[in-house]
Amino acid sequence: MFNGMLTIFVGSRETPVVYGVSMDAPFINGRLALTDAAELIECYGDHAPFEAAARADRSRDEGNVMRFCHWRHIERLIAALNSDEVYSTVH
Repeated sequence: MFNGMLTIFVGSRETPVVYGVSMDAPFINGRLALTDAAELIECYGDHAPFEAAARADRSRDEGNVMRFCHWRHIERLIAALNSDEVYSTVH
């Protein structure tokens, strides 16, 4: 499950361009993001995005904005890692 309002804000290929910018290439916010995404994929498989969303929801409920943003980022990163689509030049 993905956060629809956040996706609309940052833009994606599936939604119309909002604010004049779309997010074509995935952004990776460091090694910790990749590590967390890989661990969730390894532990939860196809359910990894749901686990990332649940962790984001818990962080939001606790008022931890930084962790909320982190887990939403991980949710999007998992989707990008599981996608067969090529986002840019492959070196």
